[in-house]
Amino acid sequence: MNTKFTISYDGTKFQGSQTQPNGLSVEDRLQEAFKSINIDTKIVLSGRTDKDVHATGQVFNAFLPSFWNDLKKLKKILNKHLPNSINIKAIQEVEKDFHSRFHAKKRVYRYLVSTNKPTVFNADYISYHEKIDEAKIKEAIKLFEGVHDFEYFHKKGSDKENTVREVFSTKFYKYKDIYVFHFCANSYLRSQIRLMVGILLKISDGKLSLEDLKKQLEKKQNKFRTPASPYGLYLAKVYY
Repeated sequence: MNTKFTISYDGTKFQGSQTQPNGLSVEDRLQEAFKSINIDTKIVLSGRTDKDVHATGQVFNAFLPSFWNDLKKLKKILNKHLPNSINIKAIQEVEKDFHSRFHAKKRVYRYLVSTNKPTVFNADYISYHEKIDEAKIKEAIKLFEGVHDFEYFHKKGSDKENTVREVFSTKFYKYKDIYVFHFCANSYLRSQIRLMVGILLKISDGKLSLEDLKKQLEKKQNKFRTPASPYGLYLAKVYY
């Protein structure tokens, strides 16, 4: 039985989402939970998240033995075998050919920033920036929408040959004392969002301009290569 899992996790507790030689990934902990109840299966994540990046709506699929037909019970049991830093939110049966990565149509990420200095309780979950110019960011973030070659917006060493991505929509808004960057795209290159947020914050500070961003998007000039902190980044939702 092919099943789709929706999970959330605290990225600061892991060395990324995908399995690691040291066994300190989200995938490794999930595999351990499955094995603890005698389920030997392969986990297919919708996409990878790096160290310290969180998720509120990560998705993976896995084939389960037919005797595990009570998915509500399975969810409860697996959550008992998982650390508090990982939570299975939902499990549902899907078609045999469903693939969480290849069938994903849209992926939504949110990046959270506050102008309030972080405390020991939220420093790992919200990025800090001293000042925010809302008008500048709202204007600049729209430049990312559409189909672009993001060669200048991904981490060096990425194994992606095709760096073209489509960004369907962007938003920037304030919720209480938190500023939220919202990106919806077909997929992303490694560190792409953090680099996009980084340059937007530089524009907010007046250290870069809209023209600088346009030149980098058009690959005319690489103006900025410093990604924003990973702590404010969340994989929020995957659409199929």
